Amino acid sequence: MTEILVRPALPADYDAIGALSVAAYRGDGQTADGHPYEAHLSDAAARARAADVLVAVDEASGAVLGSVTFVLPGSPLADLAREGEAEFRMLAVSPQAQGRGAGEALARACLERAAAHGCRSVVICVRDFAADARRLYARMGFERLPERDWSPLPGVTLLALRYPLA
Repeated sequence: MTEILVRPALPADYDAIGALSVAAYRGDGQTADGHPYEAHLSDAAARARAADVLVAVDEASGAVLGSVTFVLPGSPLADLAREGEAEFRMLAVSPQAQGRGAGEALARACLERAAAHGCRSVVICVRDFAADARRLYARMGFERLPERDWSPLPGVTLLALRYPLA
């Protein structure tokens, strides 16, 4: 198995990021064709203008396997991050690449980036039914923050998680 490299996204990656993000969200039942969030997921260039977008790539082939958006408080993309916290959003791995460790590599890169920024913790949201994601984050040491759960749309429940850095 080849190694996975996490690096900042390049403009040449944006189309692949958009396509794999939509495919991943559809694949686990978070969106469907025509869902309004898919326009946001597919526009990696807009995300990159507002935040840091990272990609996981297969070192041997250079193929983009997944991506994540890293934000600090005050970013227009920050949903949960408060002073001293970082947040990552829209972590998505291509359905064809799932199970290879790209998601965990992206999450760990965000933890490292947050520590380098001097953050005390990292906060994230996961869908209430996203069992695989919740298992990954629990294994990594994320803790539930039920007081910060929220719902951006009717029928969408987001569970808040926190990873302590200090």
